[in-house]
Amino acid sequence: MPMSPSRRLALITSTSLALLAGCGPSSSVSGRDGSTAQGIPSPPKVKVVASTNVYGDITERIGGAKVDVTSIISDPDQDPHSFEANTQNQLALSKANVVIENGGGYDDFIDRMLKSSSNSSAELINAVKVSGKTAPKGAELNEHVWYDFPTVSKVADRIAVALSKADPADTASFTTNAETFKGELAGLEAKEAVIKKAHQGEAIGITEPVPLYLTGASGLVNKTPEEFSEAIEEGDDVSPRVFQKTLKLYSDKQVKALVYNEQTSGAQTEKVKNAAEAAGIKIVPVTETLPKGKDYLSWMTANVDALATALDK
Repeated sequence: MPMSPSRRLALITSTSLALLAGCGPSSSVSGRDGSTAQGIPSPPKVKVVASTNVYGDITERIGGAKVDVTSIISDPDQDPHSFEANTQNQLALSKANVVIENGGGYDDFIDRMLKSSSNSSAELINAVKVSGKTAPKGAELNEHVWYDFPTVSKVADRIAVALSKADPADTASFTTNAETFKGELAGLEAKEAVIKKAHQGEAIGITEPVPLYLTGASGLVNKTPEEFSEAIEEGDDVSPRVFQKTLKLYSDKQVKALVYNEQTSGAQTEKVKNAAEAAGIKIVPVTETLPKGKDYLSWMTANVDALATALDK
């Protein structure tokens, strides 16, 4: 049966519209291979390897969708001091544009891997070196600089510079994100100042030096014998004399709080914790890497708030 003129016109019109739509611009949706719907490759992300998820999270805040971050230590139950890297870590490091380590002897596995890596072009950021901190005369450097907010602010700037070098087109974004992040750090410093105003000179105890930058900025005085905290950090047994001296801090209520590293607890630190609890002294738990479900800022906010609450009791 012959097609009517009206049906022929409708068919031609719909076909023409479909062809025109096919020739027009399409949405730029990335495929699994990184290409867009037009087949144009998306800009490659800056590959970053961080020794721990602390620096990995900070990098993601500054780099946003423009970075691909691998955090070698991300398990909150893993002790960074005893970590042994594997071939998968080595492979990630060999492809990195930027590598971030804490330094100060904390994550030496990064330096060992870099020495055996063929990747000589990666930019290395060492947080301890960025901090400018050195060991006090006759003492060891406290390498836990991610508890020092001014240091973290400096590291954020260095990360923004390193990402900009790898991806110059997104320099403005990296710089803006770093400034926003530093603004949040300034808020944490303000919280420390409030604690300092209310509790300047008050005594606290620790199990390891992990939180000392935070407690020091809050105006608090650590009364724990250095021999105790150093032995615990190194995984050594504390001498009976030093151990009894430490326990006496709590039984005699010489301190207002115990800042306790949950990540590397042992028999002796558990006894210290029990002594504090028996004396009604508040426990402030801390960790060395991000707890599950936390980012750097929410983690540190919780730490500062928990310290303030313990001291205010």
